Amino acid sequence: MFIALRVLYNARFYYPVFTVLFLDYGLTIEQFAMLNVVWAITIVLVEVPSGALADILGRKKLLVSTCAIMIVELSLISFVPLGNGNLIFTVFLINRILSGIAEAMASGADEAIAYDTLVLTGQTDDWGRVLEFQMKLQSVGFIVAMTLGSFIYDPNMVNKVLHFLGSDMAFTQQQTMRFPLYLTLVSSLIAFIAVLKMKEPVLDNKKELQVSGFFKTSIATLSHTMQTGKWIIKSPFVFSVILFGMLFDHSIRMVVTLTSQYYRLIMIPEALFGVIGSAISVIGLFIPKISRKMTEKYTPLKNMIILTLMTIIGFYGISLFIPFYGIAPMVVLFAAFMMNGFFLSHYLNNETSSDKRATVLSFKGLSFNLSYGLIGFFYSIFFGIYRDNLKLANPEMTHKIAENKAFVASIGWFNWYFIVLFIIILGLTYKMLKGTNDIKKIVKLS
Repeated sequence: MFIALRVLYNARFYYPVFTVLFLDYGLTIEQFAMLNVVWAITIVLVEVPSGALADILGRKKLLVSTCAIMIVELSLISFVPLGNGNLIFTVFLINRILSGIAEAMASGADEAIAYDTLVLTGQTDDWGRVLEFQMKLQSVGFIVAMTLGSFIYDPNMVNKVLHFLGSDMAFTQQQTMRFPLYLTLVSSLIAFIAVLKMKEPVLDNKKELQVSGFFKTSIATLSHTMQTGKWIIKSPFVFSVILFGMLFDHSIRMVVTLTSQYYRLIMIPEALFGVIGSAISVIGLFIPKISRKMTEKYTPLKNMIILTLMTIIGFYGISLFIPFYGIAPMVVLFAAFMMNGFFLSHYLNNETSSDKRATVLSFKGLSFNLSYGLIGFFYSIFFGIYRDNLKLANPEMTHKIAENKAFVASIGWFNWYFIVLFIIILGLTYKMLKGTNDIKKIVKLS
């Protein structure tokens, strides 16, 4: 059920057209970026308390609530009427808030309930294989979602199929742009059923955390959150893993969020967005096994170096905006993103006890989404300033051309941003680890 939830929750049919979907509803790129900032801020506010609640009250309760919220937030944007800009922005704002809450509640709880099941049966050594299998199936889900999502988004493709089948029906862009949302709504209903079938493993150390009543629960949540936060800070290896994971995650994720606009500017037709997304998702069938082998054969330090080189190469490659072949560096970034997720789950779960597992994973999610929110916020500001300056310097330039030129320039910022932040985090973690026993976990296999 954990694997089913991961596949259904993450295989969203509107992902291949994520950016252009917002724009086609009538929103601007700045509004799109700011809505994602709101999404990230919501996760930041809910992330850690939800992880503590999962540890205290039970992971299944949080996951059931997650799927219920997912159904509501998808229903809002699936059926919102067009034409009123303020209404559309308001509905998407509510959608981003609810989506952030659902994301935060799921973060850590799903992984914790699965890992604790292995603890209960004495099979924790199989966690790497579980992750590998889950990521492979999730990649299959992505392939289906990416291909079908972009296909049904394009009215020309939909109408061609209908005409081939002998139907006189014809859909417009305003109609077909909702089709990926409808399919995602259906998958959220199935995910809800999967969660209801989950069973909560009961561990001895978890029984001690059970409390009842709003006041007692609030106090216990706050206390548990503070204790876990102190433990992370006093565990240099865990803290370092979270910091470097945050660096790779938020910088690559910001670029991935802008993928559809990037594809447009390297001359790829929208109808192929999903096909390309599916092709890229195929690497998800191989990356999990490669990642597991890397955790078994390489030290955390070597794995970090490999990820760093892949990220720098990927960022440099996409900044060139090579027509069509610009897909290659994007593949490198997607691979690095998947590896980062595998490494984090492997190292953090190995180092964390069951009684604080969901909270630690929520602290990880907090740092990731806080950094993602900040980069989205500053990106939208600097993007707007750069675009407006272009228009001032070139009055004859249309808004669309200025926006495209600003986008091309902004992609070149990511590599320098990553390198500077990498140096800062490297210096900080070296200072933390120097002279501690945790340094052995970085340079030796554990």
